[in-house]
Amino acid sequence: MRVLLVEDDKMIGAAVVEALKDAAYAVDWVRDGDFAIEATRSETYDIALLDLGLPVTDGLDVLKTVRSQSRRVPVIILTARDALEDRIRGLDLGADDYLVKPFEIAELLARMRAVLRREGSGAPPVLSNGELHLDPATREARLAGEAAVLSAREFALLQALLTRPGTILSRAELERQIYGWSEEVESNAVEFLIHAVRRKLGSAAIRNVRGVGWMVDRPKC
Repeated sequence: MRVLLVEDDKMIGAAVVEALKDAAYAVDWVRDGDFAIEATRSETYDIALLDLGLPVTDGLDVLKTVRSQSRRVPVIILTARDALEDRIRGLDLGADDYLVKPFEIAELLARMRAVLRREGSGAPPVLSNGELHLDPATREARLAGEAAVLSAREFALLQALLTRPGTILSRAELERQIYGWSEEVESNAVEFLIHAVRRKLGSAAIRNVRGVGWMVDRPKC
């Protein structure tokens, strides 16, 4: 899943980015309001994490602009503004949740999961096509008696495929679900991850459609 982080504090931003990567999210980090607005116009995000005290354009103005756009993106405000009126205003302007700094990363991740579930875009407790099973809580995957714990990027790859079983995903589509803007992606990175998943679960875990992309089988009727 792809996350937009809007945070001008370098220390907080770096910590959140690393935590999100460890939790198998692809993260794009911007540091001012204008870049945030442009990012939501050029990319599709599963969720945005928005600071309020931003340079150039304030976070509440960013939120108003994002909510005026036709695309719907869930937004969690992350801010040091803890006054009741600030929380009310943020929620009334369309934020889906409001978390006051300092916060625990575990709580942020839990709130993200809750918002994504409400939006219908969060993963269910276990993703499955009937044969291949993936547990987001433990990153454990199971297929035909084989079980393995996946790395964050292996998990992100398999999650992208299992969210749309029967659909062929191209290299570019898979890279978008695994890597953020600032990450350098090797030309064979997707193949490397697919090989790693197959090594753990067997070659039947992911199908290659030559010249097009990769898929997992659709559930059998």
